[in-house]
Amino acid sequence: MVQITEVQLKNRKISNRDPAIFIAGMNVIESEELCISIAGELKNICERNNVDFIFKASFDKANRSSIDSFRGPGIDQGLKILKTVKDEFNVPIISDIHEPSQAETAAEVLDVIQIPAFLSRQTDLIKAACETEKVINVKKAQFLSPAQMMNIIEKCNHFGNENILLCERGSIFGYDNLIVDFLGIDEIKKIAPTILDITHSLQLPGGKGKSADGRSSQAKVLGTAAAAIGLAGFFIEVHPSPENALCDGASATRLSEFESLLLELKKFDELSKS
Repeated sequence: MVQITEVQLKNRKISNRDPAIFIAGMNVIESEELCISIAGELKNICERNNVDFIFKASFDKANRSSIDSFRGPGIDQGLKILKTVKDEFNVPIISDIHEPSQAETAAEVLDVIQIPAFLSRQTDLIKAACETEKVINVKKAQFLSPAQMMNIIEKCNHFGNENILLCERGSIFGYDNLIVDFLGIDEIKKIAPTILDITHSLQLPGGKGKSADGRSSQAKVLGTAAAAIGLAGFFIEVHPSPENALCDGASATRLSEFESLLLELKKFDELSKS
């Protein structure tokens, strides 16, 4: 059985035993100005609290509920904006790819390539991401069991990349609902360094008909419960005014509340690993 115990990102080791890393940012790039503003605020908060973070923003949201949903600026303009953030704030960057043809171009800017949950079994996409030799964050599909994530790890191993993070983001529970299985997360931890995507685990998929609803007020409840079992990191999307966000605002953490959430998660993380 292939087992990944740690991943090296620049000079930072990511594992279920080390202090948690935070993947934080915005769901989708709405504008260059907003992206840079959020990145700067997150950098200040994380430095002030001695926490390592990776800045996240999607250049394209290809798996939207509706044809009318906002998708972002696209790969060319999006990567240009992310490169500006990377250069200005000296932070690692993560974003998702949806097609194998995007991998090589995206890898010129990204430090971590993210595989969306619905695409986590797409072999050609996994192969293209692995061939970049970047760290890969694979979202667990809402319909996969924890044990089935081993198949994805074996694919990555076959394609010569073991710099893999596995990311829990909830499991389908009937219609328009997700649950987080903590016993399942404990099984995923045996396979690879594990991230909890707090934001998308709070989704109510299709809850608004043409878009997802969410339970952002419960981010701290979900996050601290997960921190207590010792994870490699947490994924949190923020927005200065979630009610006006162009995508998944109902699940996003208000930017002004991010530091409070971070401190709670850090406290439980330190306790679980002491």
